[in-house]
Amino acid sequence: MTIGEIRGQKKKRTVSNTVIKIENLSKIYRLGEVGTGTLSHDLNRFVRMNILGQDDPYAKVGHVNDRTQKAEKGELVAALRDINLEVKEGEVLGIIGKNGAGKSTLLKLLSRVTSPTTGSIKVKGRLASLLEVGTGFHPEMTGRENIYMNGTIMGMRKWEIDRKLDEIVDFAGVAKYLDTPTKRYSSGMTVRLGFAIAAHLEPEILVVDEVLAVGDAEFQKKAIGKMQDVSQNQGRTVLFVSHNMAAVKNLCPKSLILKNGLLTNIGLTEGIIKQYIDDNKINTSKVELKSKEYGVELQKIIINDNKSLVSGQSANFTFEVFFHSSIKNPAFIAGIRSLEEENLLFLSTEPISGYSSGNCKGLIKVNLTIPNINLAGGKYNLIFGVSLPNITFIIPPTKVADIEIKAEDVYNSGNVLNNTKSYLITEHNWQVINI
Repeated sequence: MTIGEIRGQKKKRTVSNTVIKIENLSKIYRLGEVGTGTLSHDLNRFVRMNILGQDDPYAKVGHVNDRTQKAEKGELVAALRDINLEVKEGEVLGIIGKNGAGKSTLLKLLSRVTSPTTGSIKVKGRLASLLEVGTGFHPEMTGRENIYMNGTIMGMRKWEIDRKLDEIVDFAGVAKYLDTPTKRYSSGMTVRLGFAIAAHLEPEILVVDEVLAVGDAEFQKKAIGKMQDVSQNQGRTVLFVSHNMAAVKNLCPKSLILKNGLLTNIGLTEGIIKQYIDDNKINTSKVELKSKEYGVELQKIIINDNKSLVSGQSANFTFEVFFHSSIKNPAFIAGIRSLEEENLLFLSTEPISGYSSGNCKGLIKVNLTIPNINLAGGKYNLIFGVSLPNITFIIPPTKVADIEIKAEDVYNSGNVLNNTKSYLITEHNWQVINI
């Protein structure tokens, strides 16, 4: 090979399709105060981090962020600790975990709302985020002005935003209020417009937090459809945080679990959701559900007199609730959800059933009897809640127990029905006519 041939050869380059790379990422917070607690430590931290470019020298002593433990004054806790993650181009990644697990902190770090304490984040491409209602909106500016401001922040030119404006407004359904200051928008209108901006201004990476729960059912369906279109048809990357397991399962082929600031597992969504559900099973003998504001406690649950629940048979649920002070006509709520947290049955004393509970003080026993529990065999979640007559929740409807309904041959067909095929059992007739 001649020198000319060597010079004429093009160098081979390895092109990575990784768009997000996170290495040893931690975010540390000090509880109860700002700063390290002493002037000398504050100065040392400033010099190390801002002049020498080093990590926070006081960060590594932080504890795991278990929000159920009592905090000590000045204690350092890790909202996230030692996160390592790679996200590929076009990937749709679900992020699940309990409240306080670090999900929103991770997205805020990715969106550069806050800075990491240690570690690094590398993002390739334009990133648009929808973290909470009204994020990035100026309340005194109109909807139109906020669209242009957000697009400019994302690095888009005016003509690019002009081209997308009608599509954004149509998707958000706010045409009538486009030139009204966003401070006069409802939370639903704000989140619709925020999502429309984030999804339509052609980001390479779309980051969406639980805010979709604010929208109505129609909007949630549109938003899920738009995220599927962005990922599948446009090859863009989506990070999706939600407590709605059905939405995560529907949208995300791959998911990860965060627990107390730690990334505990990542893999195919179906297996990740199963692990998350198994890790969060509740022992009904140790129920502790309280409202400090109203002095109400759920103390005990008895399910079907400790006998098996069977498809198509009667079921009884007993809730022992203690009221520290008298409350007039509280509404008691109970229901059954799928493991993916879809409401399958939702009942209340008032207004659904029209039953008045009277004045409640001290220990109250609440009995709910269902003559026929027409659900297919399988595992479910039992929910319970308490509200005032004006629908102000004392205890929001919350998962309080894991239940299992025994599959039964309710149709006398020789086959049992379980909830891998269907949830609902109902009387029905088939008629097949040969014409």
